[in-house]
Amino acid sequence: MGKRRSGWRPEWFRSMALERLRSSTHIGKLCLDLGVSRSTLRKWRSQMESRRESEPVEVQLRGETLEKENLRLKQALAEKVLEVDFLAGALRNIEARRRQNTASGASASTPGSGE
Repeated sequence: MGKRRSGWRPEWFRSMALERLRSSTHIGKLCLDLGVSRSTLRKWRSQMESRRESEPVEVQLRGETLEKENLRLKQALAEKVLEVDFLAGALRNIEARRRQNTASGASASTPGSGE
């Protein structure tokens, strides 16, 4: 079985410690409460800051990708709306012709489903 290092803390603990550090007025007391040294807190803070500095680039790239996908989907939706509008207009024209033909007593230009 592997030996666990005494200074190791899980990520959730580090995040909680840094949150408390932001709102703490007495860092020495916080270190005693958490059971870590000041240098450990400083190291965790610098690691977190370096991660945050790299995040905006990733977020920006993800945002650009989402914007492109959003534009593509909007264009596809616009095309489908045009198709539906065209087909609805064609159906209205066919129904209007049927009504004209049945009103005059002539047979329909297109047979019904049961005929």
